[in-house]
Amino acid sequence: MVTSPQKTIVISGYYGFKNSGDEAVLQSILTALEEKGKQEGIQINPVVLSIDPEWTSSTYGVQAVHRMKLGEVRQALKNSSGLISGGGSLLQDATSPKTIPYYLGVIKLAQWLKKPVFIYSQGVGPVNRKLFNPMIKNVFKKCEYISVRDVQSSELLQSMGLQNSRIHVVPDPVLGLTPESENLSSIEPEKGQRLPVIGISVRYWDPGRRELKGIAEGLRQVCEKQPVHLRFLPFYFPNDEKASQEIIQQLGDIASGGSKVSVCREAVHPRQMLAEVGRCDLVIGMRLHSLIYAANQLVPLIGVSYDPKIDHFLKRLEIAPVGTSSSLDPGKLASEISHLLTGAETWKEANKPSINRLKQEAEAPAQHIIDFLKR
Repeated sequence: MVTSPQKTIVISGYYGFKNSGDEAVLQSILTALEEKGKQEGIQINPVVLSIDPEWTSSTYGVQAVHRMKLGEVRQALKNSSGLISGGGSLLQDATSPKTIPYYLGVIKLAQWLKKPVFIYSQGVGPVNRKLFNPMIKNVFKKCEYISVRDVQSSELLQSMGLQNSRIHVVPDPVLGLTPESENLSSIEPEKGQRLPVIGISVRYWDPGRRELKGIAEGLRQVCEKQPVHLRFLPFYFPNDEKASQEIIQQLGDIASGGSKVSVCREAVHPRQMLAEVGRCDLVIGMRLHSLIYAANQLVPLIGVSYDPKIDHFLKRLEIAPVGTSSSLDPGKLASEISHLLTGAETWKEANKPSINRLKQEAEAPAQHIIDFLKR
C-alpha cells in the first residue's frame, strides 16, 4: 500500500478569538488545503497558531499551539514544511499598533528558520504609520508566494516597493466554504411561514452609534409595510450581540404588525453560521464576512461600510454600500430592503456568474501551496 507524503504547515492568523469571520477563513484554508492535497496525493498536517489552542484543536480537529508562546511557535515552525500567513486583515494598524509587528515577527521567524512563507489572501491596510512600510516590504520580498484579497491591497504593497508581478489578487477564501448540511433542516419551517428572513450583522464602530440608529429606523420602516423576520447574526461575542440588542430596543413594538425578532447564538462553527446565512432571504451586513457568507450562498446583500475592506469586496460584485457608519439614510435602507426582497431572483441571476467565478479563483492560493510542496 502506497502512503501519501505528509507535509506539516503552520498557519498564522487571528485564530482562537472566536470571531466567526476569522474562524471561517481558517476553516476555508484548512478545507482547501485538504482537498487540493488529496488531488495531488499529499497529506497536509496543519498546525494553527491560536490564542486558545485547546478550543481550536477540538473545533477543527487539528494541532494548535499558543500564538503568544514564542518557544512553541518556534518549535512548530522548525518542524514544518512552511508557514501560511493569513487570511484576513492581518497587516493593518487601525485596531492596534501591535498587530503588524506581531504578524511580521512570525513571518520573520519562519524565514530565519529557512522555511517558505505563503501570504494567503490577506487584506493589507490601512497602514497609517509609515514606519511599517519598509518593514512589510523587507519581509514580503522574501516570501515564496503573495496573494491578497483585493486590488487595493495589491496597490498598497506596490507603493511600498513590491513588484506587481509577485502579487496575486484572489478572492477571500471564505467564498469557497461549504455550509454544515446536517443543520439545514433546523429552521426550514421558517420559510414555510412565508415570512421573509432578513439577516442582520452589526458591530460597534461609530462612537455616536449613528449607523445602529439608522439601521433600526430603516428596519422599523420595513416592518410598517410588511411583516418580516429580523434574524440578528452576531459574528463576535459579546460585542456584536450587544450592538444587536441596541437595535432591537430601538425597533419598538414590531410584533403587533406580524414581524418577529430573533438572535442567533447557537452558530459556533463557521459552517453553522454559513448555513444560517443561507436560510436568509436577504442579509444586511457591517461585518465583512457576513457579506461574503451571503455571496457564498447567493443571498441578496446590503453592505454598510465602516472600513475600506467592505467597499473593496462590494466593488468586486459591482455593488455600492447603502451607507456608512457615519452616514446612513434609513429611508434609502428601507427602500433597498424592499427592492431586494421583491427582486431576489433577478439579483441571483445577475450575480451568480461572477460569484461562481470568484469561488473558483478563491482556490488558487491552496493550489499554489500544494504545487510548491509537491515539487
